[in-house]
Amino acid sequence: MSNSRPRIKMNENKYKAAMGKQKERMDAKIKSADQERGVTILLTGNGKGKSSSAFGMAIRSLGYGFKVGIIQFIKGTQLSGEEIFIRDRHPEVFFHQMATGFTWESQNRESDILTAEATWSKAEKLLTDESYHLIILDELTYMLTYKYLDKEKIFSSLQNRPIEQSVIVTGRGGGSELHEIMDTVS
Repeated sequence: MSNSRPRIKMNENKYKAAMGKQKERMDAKIKSADQERGVTILLTGNGKGKSSSAFGMAIRSLGYGFKVGIIQFIKGTQLSGEEIFIRDRHPEVFFHQMATGFTWESQNRESDILTAEATWSKAEKLLTDESYHLIILDELTYMLTYKYLDKEKIFSSLQNRPIEQSVIVTGRGGGSELHEIMDTVS
């Protein structure tokens, strides 16, 4: 039993004409995209792989010789493969963890807020430094969901960062307002 679909035959001339029109549309879009700027990306959802995807983008940026900063909220009580790779092989990457572990484990709101604010102050500095091409704010959404950080302050920093700087935010949720200010939500 084969899982492949039956091949649909298309007239070669019709196919070439359709692809020619598609090429014209794509070439026009590329030509009109004349502004160089960074993007904001939110990687969210209930499944796994959000942080791993962000780290993949960090590796791509490093491959091009760009400067990368990584801030991890709620993580840091156990090593991840991504952390080991970055710390061991790319010491030039600014890497900071809130280091309290998951917020639901500490069960101390006041302490969590203070630690989140101290961690955010490091992120804020990166978001004003135009030498950074990519900033990853891993699990930042929890800081918004639990109201550990002032969302207006975060949104302002994201929207007023250097124009060519890209930012990736990961985590579940984060609220519709965060989704609205992002270029891409996946």
